[in-house]
Amino acid sequence: MSTPELRVAILGVSGRMGGALLKALDETSGAKLQGATTSPGSQWIGKDASTPHSGAFRDVSISAAAAEAVRGANVAIDFTLANATATNLDAAVAARCAVVLGTTGHDEAQRQHILNASRQIPIVWAANTSLGVNLLLKLVELAAATLGDDYDIEIFEAHHRNKKDAPSGTALAFGRAAAQGRNVTLNDVAEFDRHGHSQARRKGDIGFAVFRGGDVVGDHTVTFAGIGERIELTHKATDRMAFARGAMQAARWLAGKPAGLYSMSDVLGLSAHLNSVK
Repeated sequence: MSTPELRVAILGVSGRMGGALLKALDETSGAKLQGATTSPGSQWIGKDASTPHSGAFRDVSISAAAAEAVRGANVAIDFTLANATATNLDAAVAARCAVVLGTTGHDEAQRQHILNASRQIPIVWAANTSLGVNLLLKLVELAAATLGDDYDIEIFEAHHRNKKDAPSGTALAFGRAAAQGRNVTLNDVAEFDRHGHSQARRKGDIGFAVFRGGDVVGDHTVTFAGIGERIELTHKATDRMAFARGAMQAARWLAGKPAGLYSMSDVLGLSAHLNSVK
């Protein structure tokens, strides 16, 4: 049985993730580039999608309009900015196009917009699309549930100097996984700023530390610190292709799915697998 054609729109094709997604698309059997966008006012508007990354000619013009890029696509992959999410999703809903959303840093109104759109189209919403990170999310949840609050949790993340949101969406996802393992809400236990504190750490808090500098692709470490021992769960990304390949895998899985909000755990079958070995 032949694999259905995967027609992909890459939203934000001129950025670093856009270049990685083009490479991942070329590795994906039965996939083709259907449309591509860049930011309004960009020098790449109207140019072929290959131009920003000096690749082979693709016969797809870069547009500033998501509505144009998703026309004829069955999945759009969005790694743009949080303030573009609503417009991109509205275009996808109108075109009945599924979306893999890897953008982070959304506020509450933007998160609600995503939830509303998922009632009309299928969306994989992931703070991080790499296989390793999504496996680690489950391990963090399991460790938090097993160790309890006698172990202090600290989450450290490092990214390149140009990353805008802090903590990263992935760090927050690790925090939510740890909180879920403890049956608490992250907002109730998160500690983002200790500057000026003059008292001891509160039991059960989940602390965050952020590094920004250089060209770091993405490092995350979740530490469970007990008395006499420390457990560290670490993921280091050295190439954006890890995220791009995961996003393309998500796109293949998502095509043809019913409307709803999905995660990378759904794509990779991690929830069912880990539940079976607990």
